[in-house]
Amino acid sequence: MRNFHKILFYSLLIGLGGCDGGGSSESSSAPASTNSTTSQLTAYSWQLPPGFPTPKVPEDNPITAAKVDLGHFLFYDRRLSINETIACANCHKQNRAFSDGVKTAVGALGGIHPRNAMSLTNVSYNSAFNWANPLLKTLQQQHLVPMFNEFPVELGWSDHEQQILDRLRTDVIYQEKFAQAFPNETEPFSVGSVSKAIAAFVTTLVSGNSAYDKQIYQNQVNGMSDSAKRGMELFNSERLECFHCHGGFNFTQSTNHTKTEFIELEFHNNALYNIGGSGAYPEDGRGLWELTAQQADMGRFRAPTLRNIELTAPYMHDGSIDTLEEVLDHYARGGRNIETGDYAGDGSRSPYKSDLLVGFVLTPEEKQDVINFLKSLTDWEFVCDTRFSDPFGNIPRHASCP
Repeated sequence: MRNFHKILFYSLLIGLGGCDGGGSSESSSAPASTNSTTSQLTAYSWQLPPGFPTPKVPEDNPITAAKVDLGHFLFYDRRLSINETIACANCHKQNRAFSDGVKTAVGALGGIHPRNAMSLTNVSYNSAFNWANPLLKTLQQQHLVPMFNEFPVELGWSDHEQQILDRLRTDVIYQEKFAQAFPNETEPFSVGSVSKAIAAFVTTLVSGNSAYDKQIYQNQVNGMSDSAKRGMELFNSERLECFHCHGGFNFTQSTNHTKTEFIELEFHNNALYNIGGSGAYPEDGRGLWELTAQQADMGRFRAPTLRNIELTAPYMHDGSIDTLEEVLDHYARGGRNIETGDYAGDGSRSPYKSDLLVGFVLTPEEKQDVINFLKSLTDWEFVCDTRFSDPFGNIPRHASCP
């Protein structure tokens, strides 16, 4: 990340309680909160699904109801982008399980991001954030990336911090919300406060009421269809090897929570590319290698959660696979073969691909069973939960929501 020095600078200031600004206020444009002042001042009450551990919350950002409420509004507020055209929620839409449905994300100034926008489903359980950055350990650190990234510009905060903060300061609703969320801060309107509040809200995006959860964690004998149950057996078999990278309650290797004995953090090359037979990946999409410059890290990315995967297409770090059927075809082959063009090469022959990509053969019925299992991970209650919906009314809910 070419702008990481600035992000690291603000990350250190957040830890020290800095990033202050000045200003005063008069006007209001944020919708009023439905929560009472009393409830906003209380600690956040987790509503965790059966079988789910409590997320690990950083000591420097304890979660309160007031902070979550503020973060909810900031997450959806377009004034947080330099030209007031997009919010965090434009790349993380609830109706797509907090992904965006496009190949790679687009910033406020039209810049094309090299990465697909990851779903925020259960992001509070991640041991690191983004596709291939082990340095970002907390959500408040991670949020500095879209705020300050310049290559491409995402929200566009770099060198415009005070301008954007002043928009919030002059909103009487935000005056109340920031004061309640950060009552001990002399100047609650700061870069640190914004990132911490949004992190607090995103931490609450916990999904665990899918058909799979009803079957496995809620003891509903018919929670899943028979086809999905067969698909689950295949998914967890040594024949397919899926569970090695997408295991546990959150269907990912990289997990951290209050019951974690040791932090899991793994990166894998899943054989999407093998340019010219050298193992190379396209520029700006080389994974962990971009931080380490170690050849063995070429094309290594973090395996994301598979929860709500039905709603988060297109897939892979660069959004280069459109459907679940195509994803299964890719892994069945043991790597993608690109026959022509700049990226030509057979991924199955990459010298850096994971040893877990051995390939497999599925009958059409088995393939459909696995897909039905993946669809059983869709949590419609989460996707339709009004606690997470747009308070400004700009982003519609899913058509299936009541």
